[in-house]
Amino acid sequence: MKKIFCILSILFLSFSHQLISQDLYVDPENGNDHNPATKDFPLQTIKKAVARANSLTGTGTISIKLFPGIYTLEDRIDINPVRVMTDTTRFIIEAVHLPDAVDWTQEKMPKIQSVSGNNSETIFPHSLGFLVASPHVTFRGLKFLGNGNPATPYYYPIAKEDKDLGDLEIVQCYFIGNKEGAAIQAGLYLHGPNTTVSHCIFHECRNGILLFNNVDGFTVRNTIITKSYESAFWLGPDDMPFTFTNNVIVDNNNFIVGRSEDLKYSSPLQNSIIVDNDGYVGYWSRENQHIVPISKPNINDSSIKRKGKVALIENKTVVLPKKHLHLTDDSNSKKLRAGIFMED
Repeated sequence: MKKIFCILSILFLSFSHQLISQDLYVDPENGNDHNPATKDFPLQTIKKAVARANSLTGTGTISIKLFPGIYTLEDRIDINPVRVMTDTTRFIIEAVHLPDAVDWTQEKMPKIQSVSGNNSETIFPHSLGFLVASPHVTFRGLKFLGNGNPATPYYYPIAKEDKDLGDLEIVQCYFIGNKEGAAIQAGLYLHGPNTTVSHCIFHECRNGILLFNNVDGFTVRNTIITKSYESAFWLGPDDMPFTFTNNVIVDNNNFIVGRSEDLKYSSPLQNSIIVDNDGYVGYWSRENQHIVPISKPNINDSSIKRKGKVALIENKTVVLPKKHLHLTDDSNSKKLRAGIFMED
């Protein structure tokens, strides 16, 4: 009787664990897509991991955990799980080794690069890395690189096209483009409410973040956007509520581009530094097909620092510095804690 009870207890605990979370591991070097996706026997590709995750029934969080390495996306990956995600359960794609670990280095960050041609026709032909088609999705601790396919002029590593889908998190991620070889049109191309971008770095993307339709409640905090050669942000026409705090916007062509010259954004821009950008706020002129500066934009930026020294830690050796593209120690507003590290 005691033996039967013990077996039943083990089965119950195993079942309960599946209800709480389900982890799928991926290793591009040592994995195999026929493996069971455990830590010791991981899959090889994100495509296979997401396909398996999308087919899981039941309840609980689904976590796809990526070992270090380079992940090549040959086509768009759609996140559209059968399992219903909720406020307390999520669909997560994250690094096995997260940045705040004591022994973390840049080499441990999974790198995701696309070589896909156009794979979406929504509004216009373009290429996506991940299409988020579910609420309650998180990306954490990943480095997104550009698209090396020369036939793809518009590439977005992460997109959400459904304006009714909410609750997307992008945390502790890099988005690094190369306009001469592997361009990123925008790190994030988003519709829908309640997106949070936290502790991220966008470097040399054409645009940092595009936020368009029904994007009420978006949050951008502790994030660095640098060297965008069009704009750090494109925002939709609505005066939506949002949170913008503890950010560094430096050395971009523009800070904000809106839909019209009478744009208005009432939510306060807080505790951030916005310096050394060629333009500040402008709007896209369809007639002239270029960005027109707005001399007195209707935005709430009274607590923004517009002057100060900001320098970033760039790569000068064969090994990336741990705080690559973070603020140097002598930069103003170092206390903003912008960058991929959440802990001091």
